[in-house]
Amino acid sequence: MIGTSSTNSNATTTTINQDDPDWKSKLNIPEKDRRARTTDVTNTSGHDFEDYCLKRELLMGIYEKGWEKPSPIQEHSIPIALTGRDVLARAKNGTGKTGAYTIPIIERIDPTKNAIQAVILVPTRELALQTSAICMELSKHIQLRVMVTTGGTSLREDISRLQEVVHIVIATPGRLLDLINKDIAKLDACRVIVLDEADKLLSQDFNHLLDDLIRHLPQDRQIMLYSATFPLTVDDFIKKHMRNPYEINLMEELTLKGITQYYAFVQERQKVHCLNTLFSKLQINQSIIFCNSTQRVELLAKKITDLGYSCYYIHSKMRQDHRNRVFHDFRTGLCRNLVCSDLFTRGIDIQAVNVVINFDFPKLSETYLHRIGRSGRFGHYGIAISLITYEDRFSLHKIEQELGTEIQPIPKQIDPSLYVAEYQVSNDNQQENQSNASANKN
Repeated sequence: MIGTSSTNSNATTTTINQDDPDWKSKLNIPEKDRRARTTDVTNTSGHDFEDYCLKRELLMGIYEKGWEKPSPIQEHSIPIALTGRDVLARAKNGTGKTGAYTIPIIERIDPTKNAIQAVILVPTRELALQTSAICMELSKHIQLRVMVTTGGTSLREDISRLQEVVHIVIATPGRLLDLINKDIAKLDACRVIVLDEADKLLSQDFNHLLDDLIRHLPQDRQIMLYSATFPLTVDDFIKKHMRNPYEINLMEELTLKGITQYYAFVQERQKVHCLNTLFSKLQINQSIIFCNSTQRVELLAKKITDLGYSCYYIHSKMRQDHRNRVFHDFRTGLCRNLVCSDLFTRGIDIQAVNVVINFDFPKLSETYLHRIGRSGRFGHYGIAISLITYEDRFSLHKIEQELGTEIQPIPKQIDPSLYVAEYQVSNDNQQENQSNASANKN
């Protein structure tokens, strides 16, 4: 499990002379992803990561992670964040928000200083682990130490880790505040705090905790908020704690361009049969299937397994160590299908997921938006299929209106170029400007 750990502990670092003009060619860069991508991530100003005067070691980590050029949210956010100014950024999930704040954080940290210099707050354990993994990959050539602490981890372990060097803490608000109040975590030298999935963090569940947390930070701190949606509670937080924040809004439309949305009109008793049909007809790389209750998650996972398909499940009432194992195994591709509750909608980035299925249709447009955003990550294409009962028809109409999107009836045959990777190989010389992947059909 990820706790406090050196970012280069599990990675092979490349030693390159600082004066070597050909340094980039000697990096261990992964093979170029040649799938077509949507304008959510390709509509940039043409900047390179080198334009931001970042440390050579950080640039090496960025390129070895396979990031070629900054996405729009990274272009807007990185240069401002590097100045130390407060940032209020609204951008779609799956467009590179994590890189938009982790890159400036890593750049500004002094590895020789034994103190917590940055805090990243997230609403769930799963998102904390994912963010930590990205931090460690980007800083693999820098001696940074990252720590994850959330509810459900051992307090004794956290105390032990904080006695060692820690530069970045990634945490859920409740656990971090507990460590501060016990005088275990000290934020005297912490100059930057990030709220990822800020809409969730500023909901009633966490709001009062954040006020307490901010009080423990130095006066000259930098606060950065990143989210796809900003409810009214955000305004209160801004007025209370932020100083003239730089606002970034890349949300002209709410849904990701690469996701084609369908619905299938079914009776409740037909849902499992319909799911079985989808499994047999679709070319699924990995799928996430959403239910509205934890009880239905377990029941459905059993039925899918009985049908002969590989299937895991995850929900909020499971033990933390069990959740961690399921998340890790699904992320590494050990299982093709994952049934889950809305615990899993927040910022989770699994590139291999090309199909999302709403076995139960959500009531809220925000929930729908976060669910379907598990497919089509970082400009790639995917499909979202919702099983709709007679009772769901009003929710369907309402969500279409609120999101300004169209959910189409499912056709007898779904064009594979809408969601299957091998049909999405783009020509390097071709500018991808279309929102419909069928333009790439063979």
